[in-house]
Amino acid sequence: MSLYIVGDLQGCASQLQALMHKIDALDPDARWFFVGDLVNRGPRSLDTLRLIRQLGNRADCVLGNHDLHLLAVANGVRKAGRSDTIDEILKAPDGDDLLDWLRHRPLARLIDGHLIVHAGVLPQWSAAQTLALAGEVETVLRSPGALDFLRNMYGNTPGLWDDTLEGNGRLRCIVNALTRMRYCTPDGRMEFNMKESAGIDVEGYLPWFDLPQRQSADVTVVFGHWSALGLIRRENLIGLDSGCVWGGKLSAVRLSDHALFQVDCPQYQQPG
Repeated sequence: MSLYIVGDLQGCASQLQALMHKIDALDPDARWFFVGDLVNRGPRSLDTLRLIRQLGNRADCVLGNHDLHLLAVANGVRKAGRSDTIDEILKAPDGDDLLDWLRHRPLARLIDGHLIVHAGVLPQWSAAQTLALAGEVETVLRSPGALDFLRNMYGNTPGLWDDTLEGNGRLRCIVNALTRMRYCTPDGRMEFNMKESAGIDVEGYLPWFDLPQRQSADVTVVFGHWSALGLIRRENLIGLDSGCVWGGKLSAVRLSDHALFQVDCPQYQQPG
């Protein structure tokens, strides 16, 4: 029973069904793990959540920024955006069950030497510290304090990790690294203005995974979130956001040997 890790779905349920059909033909007992951003921008966010939820213990995921955004909108602490496609979830008869399931998902997982996150890992964090810090956010998100956490989740500060950070600032910094980060400085100061850009030379900043002395380099980090990069497969790094919602591909790798499986996707969203 092999595990397949799947890139950002963003509500593209039809493409997920096509990918699963392709893999199930070879491996009918396949298990699934998703790198986050299950919903939003694509046309079938509700169907995507239902499909994954119906897989039961054959599927799990880490949370992405769009998944957290859905929880914030559902709890009235954030307004839906112009390109959001989450309204059908909020109105669905099983919406509360789906949202509760989502709220109990992790932000990081370590599976057979693979550290799975949505966006990135700060250079000073080992795999063990990443899991511990993700656990702090998970505990709050699953607690009666979840609403207060969601109210204070947004913002770009503090942009630099410090082990002595406390309260909402500490949680926000963890969330930003795990679900939003793309570039940072060698000491881990995050940069959020460059959005989806790739290959831009900005003095002092590098993609988080290219930083020297990265403490998570002893495991294979699997991530999504950065469609402009496309598919990345290195010895200790796998980037799986191949731009499904933007007309690219939906990608999955088999954990045991990193074999690649892809399906083509129509362009549901225009950049900009």
